[in-house]
Amino acid sequence: MRYRNLLVCTAVFTAALVAASPASAQGETRFGIWDNSTNPNNVMTYEPYEKGGMKVTVSDPRKPEAAWSYVTMFDGQYRPVTGQENAETAVEIIDEKSTRIYNKRNGVVTQVIINTLSADNNQISNEYIRMDKDGKITGVTHVTYIRRK
Repeated sequence: MRYRNLLVCTAVFTAALVAASPASAQGETRFGIWDNSTNPNNVMTYEPYEKGGMKVTVSDPRKPEAAWSYVTMFDGQYRPVTGQENAETAVEIIDEKSTRIYNKRNGVVTQVIINTLSADNNQISNEYIRMDKDGKITGVTHVTYIRRK
């Protein structure tokens, strides 16, 4: 019984520490313009949104009208994607440098992205995990974004 209580207390304490991690720190370290290291026509702009949130805009300098965006409060709640029909995105914190992004189309999760900020805060590594409607992984790709100076 004591062991179980100790485990429950440890789990509650750990959850409280994770919950206490300021979501705004995730945004603040990412704010700015980020260029895809291999595709100059893929640019991400991260900017503040409300208190502690972030707006992400993905654009192509050749076609500004094709930009799309979403907002997050880093709470795992799905919010609509502006510029993509029937799309929603949710973002949750993994740790102080990483987030997990869920992309839904027509109510089905089609992609999970692990977004990791480098130690010097000047590179973002994205692991894109694509899935079919049954959740089976159909492909994984990697993209590095460099902070624009």
